[in-house]
Amino acid sequence: MNTVKSALAQKSGALIHLRSGDMVVEALRQMRDNRVRSVLVIDDDVLVGIVTQGDCAIKVLLPGLDAKQTPVSQVMTGNPVTIKPDDRLESCMAMMAARGFRHLPVLDAGKVVGVISIGDVVKEIIRDLERNVGDLMGYVMRDGPGG
Repeated sequence: MNTVKSALAQKSGALIHLRSGDMVVEALRQMRDNRVRSVLVIDDDVLVGIVTQGDCAIKVLLPGLDAKQTPVSQVMTGNPVTIKPDDRLESCMAMMAARGFRHLPVLDAGKVVGVISIGDVVKEIIRDLERNVGDLMGYVMRDGPGG
């Protein structure tokens, strides 16, 4: 199984984030415009939280709050669990499954370098399986018994 760093290398685009004082409507715009389901909350280069579509629906829409007047700080998950680039994807997948996370911010020496989603983990697992099948097919066709 690969590392978080290898999964991040497959992703493109800039880090999507906003500040804790920004309004929820801005978080929703960023999610829509970038086709993601979460946005990191970073104040002065420090990760302070993460806000998801679920946070916006459950903590803003259901209580009838106005997304244009509700700050992200009111609905975000503060001090989110983070991972490091050298962490194994299998341990990230286990944590996501056990704790119900779909997104994990990645920190390298305290600096945010990306986000890994459950979709990123699944894609990397599929790539790894495809490589293994290719290696096995090569062995069977060229080097295997009777080959």
